[in-house]
Amino acid sequence: MKLFKTRKTYYLYNPATLSYERVYPSAKDRFFTILRHLSTGVAFGVVTFFVMFYLIDSPKETLLIKENKLLQTQYEILSLRLNDALAVLTDIQQRDENLYRAIFQAESIPESIRKSGFGGTNRYEHLTSLPNSELIVATTQKMDILRKQLYIQSNSLEELINIGKTQEERLMCIPAIQPISNKDLTRTASGYGMRIDPIYRTRRFHSGMDFSAKTGTDIYATGNGVVTFSGWRQGYGNCLIIDHGFGYQTLYGHMQKFKARVGQKVKRGEIIGYVGNTGKSTGPHLHYEVIVRGRHDNPSKYYFMDLTPEEYDRMIQIAENHGQVMD
Repeated sequence: MKLFKTRKTYYLYNPATLSYERVYPSAKDRFFTILRHLSTGVAFGVVTFFVMFYLIDSPKETLLIKENKLLQTQYEILSLRLNDALAVLTDIQQRDENLYRAIFQAESIPESIRKSGFGGTNRYEHLTSLPNSELIVATTQKMDILRKQLYIQSNSLEELINIGKTQEERLMCIPAIQPISNKDLTRTASGYGMRIDPIYRTRRFHSGMDFSAKTGTDIYATGNGVVTFSGWRQGYGNCLIIDHGFGYQTLYGHMQKFKARVGQKVKRGEIIGYVGNTGKSTGPHLHYEVIVRGRHDNPSKYYFMDLTPEEYDRMIQIAENHGQVMD
């Protein structure tokens, strides 16, 4: 017998009948045939799935990729704009510090406060797990820095506005004239700075300016204020201190006697006492100091209402004569 196959139909030759008889597969053969086809289909489907999954993006994934690229571009643009905003803010801060505060003689804001960072734990740790975390963290940090510096700058401008509102009163309180009406500046004995002490003969810092004058010469308040001290002070002899507000104080030493008393309000040009020779002094003169926010400053910087430019230059030249130190 000979088995003959045609189009997956099996025939078996029967010598007895001299004809081909169709052979029908058994149930087992049909099962394995179906199983083989299913296995082949499943394997093909699995291979196709993984190829599609790893090599071809789904419409949803394509949309997400597009959105992520758009977000990254927006973060990059935001980062560049924040750089520009920080540069503009830095320029405003420099003007505020070097121009506006200088005009109003306001206290400087330290750079450590203007540019201070953020302390404590890592406030951006929750962003490190995001895609493009470095860009996101850097941009968020710039935003925080900008917000903090804007807050400080806003407070600074608010302070300057308040100073501007009281500028007229402030100008009346600033010590802006000479304490002695003496146009003969040859009597300006010693200026501000390092000098040879006339008693100890050593080099010491002279925290004020000396005006030599006759005993009993009138001493004037150099700005509006309130007398906070009037009495004897070591080294200064009879000493009077005026608080002018706005961070300004003036001290008048070696006086003969006082005309103003503690608690009295005085105005610029009002007589507060008289030149003397009390305390550590080598001759009748007035020792005059200007104290700004607790620190001594050069009194010659504040004579802008009393002297012409020529007189001011002459006074400075005479005050730099180290040989005429009075105390």
